Amino acid sequence: MPDSADQYLVGVSLPDALRAQEFLLAATHLGANGRLRVRDAVIVAKTDNGETVVRETMDPQPGQSALSGAMWSGLLGLVLGGPVGWLVGGAVGAGVGAVTAKVVDLGIPDEWVRWFREAVTPGTTTVVLLLEDLDIGAMAQELTRFPFARLVHTTLPEASVRRLEEALAGE
Repeated sequence: MPDSADQYLVGVSLPDALRAQEFLLAATHLGANGRLRVRDAVIVAKTDNGETVVRETMDPQPGQSALSGAMWSGLLGLVLGGPVGWLVGGAVGAGVGAVTAKVVDLGIPDEWVRWFREAVTPGTTTVVLLLEDLDIGAMAQELTRFPFARLVHTTLPEASVRRLEEALAGE
């Protein structure tokens, strides 16, 4: 889990991908209204036969990072070393960009993504949010619209967990 004391991980399981997208949109709406800040979101879907698909919103992808690294270091190499510098700089930059994407984790740590991948019930989709500046009352109010959802895991304090579970139960 990230070091910041005011960051919380919240995983909510929903019956299908459409409802998961709706929940993610609701969280984004809360963020737009200043009720929370979404630092990262991961959607983990598991088919009935146990195959999982993970979509991350924050981590850099190796291909994109390699292309960006190649472009910038190739440009610098061209300025400093001409055409040969461009080729060498581009190759080095691509390698560094790809490695950086594999090492840098800007959002939800990969260990947590793996944990949720295993914890998701077949036939459901789980939205995992890394949140800051969370207004727990606003989140609980929003969760009342999702009575079919289930709180899978969270790093929130116990009182906040109870409040979210009560909202999901319609209490």
